[in-house]
Amino acid sequence: MQTLKKALSTDDRVQIYPGEQFVTRGDIILSTLLGSCVAACLYDPVSKVIGMNHFLLANHRYPKDMDLIQSQAGRYGIHAMELLINEMLKQGAKKHRLQAKAFGGGNVLKTSKDTPNFLCVGSVNTRFIQEFLENEKIPLVASNLGGDLGRVIHFFSSDYSVLVKKIQKTTTAEVVNKERNFWLQSINNKQAQKMDIDLWG
Repeated sequence: MQTLKKALSTDDRVQIYPGEQFVTRGDIILSTLLGSCVAACLYDPVSKVIGMNHFLLANHRYPKDMDLIQSQAGRYGIHAMELLINEMLKQGAKKHRLQAKAFGGGNVLKTSKDTPNFLCVGSVNTRFIQEFLENEKIPLVASNLGGDLGRVIHFFSSDYSVLVKKIQKTTTAEVVNKERNFWLQSINNKQAQKMDIDLWG
């Protein structure tokens, strides 16, 4: 693949971390490291605007029959996707031209409350991005979701290709620790926001 896409030059590469997004019309590579998290890679082939986010739905439990889009965790995912799409529209993309590629959602983040009646975090993130894109009528033209390993992905603005590399279990374990901390922090932030209410008589 063109000598690993010109050895992934760091001069024109942006690293995306959990909770972040990046949108551009420039010649660039967007990279991220995924475990249970999902990265949505969106692009408009006419305006040449591309964008990537990196998100993780945060909730303690996920019933299999839960209406995910309408749930509190789902609303967080919707917010993450809307931020990405709106920024792309500001830079000249048109929603009806958007196409998507999605990656991540590995079943690597186990919680102490996992039971057979609940989906693990990676599966929920995978289900969310698929349902969201279907609801928004954005074609999912390629994906690499699920499994039990983490991934490194590189999204190229030049041709909208995505290079995916699975990572070893030792490295995946490091990603899991970071994602678990991000997951717990997100839950704590949501709980704090619920309690941060002023009552006025």
